[in-house]
Amino acid sequence: MNNQNFDVIVVGGGTSGMLAALSAAQNGARVALLEKNKRLGKKLLLTGGGRCNVTNAKSPEEILRHIPNGNKFLYSAFSQFNNYDIIKLFVDNGVPLKEEDHGRLFPVTNRSKTIVDTLTSLLEKHQVTCYFEVAVSAICVNNGEVTGVRLINQQTLNARAVILATGGKTYRYTGSTGDGYEFAKRLNHSITPLYPTEVPLCSNDRFIKKDQLQGVSLQGVTLAVLNEKNKKLVSHRMDLLFTHFGLSGPAALRCSSTVVKLLKTQEVVLLTLDFFPDSSLNDLVKHLKEIAKNTPLKTIKNGLKTWLPERLLIYLIHELAIKESLSLKQILDKDWQRLAALSKNFVIHINGTWPLDKAFVTGGGISLKEVNPKTMASKHVHGLFFCGELLDINGYTGGYNITAAFVTGYVAGKGAAEL
Repeated sequence: MNNQNFDVIVVGGGTSGMLAALSAAQNGARVALLEKNKRLGKKLLLTGGGRCNVTNAKSPEEILRHIPNGNKFLYSAFSQFNNYDIIKLFVDNGVPLKEEDHGRLFPVTNRSKTIVDTLTSLLEKHQVTCYFEVAVSAICVNNGEVTGVRLINQQTLNARAVILATGGKTYRYTGSTGDGYEFAKRLNHSITPLYPTEVPLCSNDRFIKKDQLQGVSLQGVTLAVLNEKNKKLVSHRMDLLFTHFGLSGPAALRCSSTVVKLLKTQEVVLLTLDFFPDSSLNDLVKHLKEIAKNTPLKTIKNGLKTWLPERLLIYLIHELAIKESLSLKQILDKDWQRLAALSKNFVIHINGTWPLDKAFVTGGGISLKEVNPKTMASKHVHGLFFCGELLDINGYTGGYNITAAFVTGYVAGKGAAEL
């Protein structure tokens, strides 16, 4: 490391760190980007199943509504840089994006590497100095002002501003080992309790333990979380997957943050699943009877095979003690009612989630009360900035978390450069 003097040092070369370094450089700063790994964006390469759900096409206001924890804090940041700016950044640099369900945007190449390579090229273009396989041991502060960072090898790099973009504590093998929380705590910052979010849900229900529905995938169903008084707290209409341990897929991930919070005070959380959210109970009963009228001699298993996935249908009729061998004309009116009711209110008991390290997003983080929302600057240490998953911000699956990371990274870089 020949040059040891910079205007801005960014610690962490992930989603928010790359944007922070780029933003600072675009605003005239001499920038160093420090990364533990051999290359930038290791976790970013994994997002969207390796395709990178880079942001969402919804309006900025709608984006914020999908970031339940920290959305008010982000209003100022979104007024400076939002998802439309993210789209423009990539499109203007030769990366066309395509929109999929629920507004999710992906590179047309279907490769996360396209996004990482584009950001890497922009950093090179704006002369950001990138150091790889380096680890920071401390943030250097003198009289309440940042002076730089000290590395594990005891070398010191000097700067008037340091941006922490070290990520949360999920996917630790990518480098997200929680270092930023420790640096922040040493500098008198509060860390709200960390918890897994956007995480698969675990159940001990008999049908889960016996793998009766493992692998059954459902599209456009509504999953709801109930409190102990059976009041619906949240519901999400998305795809769902039954697994050997419980539930996964977008609907489960979106409900997970609420589930995790409830599990702090209760052993089991009740979820209800509506297989046909567009149909009322009466509509379903009428539809089932219509099928029976048109194909009276078919068995219930064969006659309803297009109504629900076969394994799910068989499970439901067994639960209701309806014989598979019965023909549709033999099914009683009360059984049609029971079958329709069960398909509108299928109950699942959740007793846990995957651990924090296997979650997609870390909930909790640096208290937003101690961060300036206009610049992402620390309110305790002059010249210290935060961005990305390190902050107590988390949104739903669908490009919202990566959007928050890009936005806070951009604002932190701009704020640091303006010092």
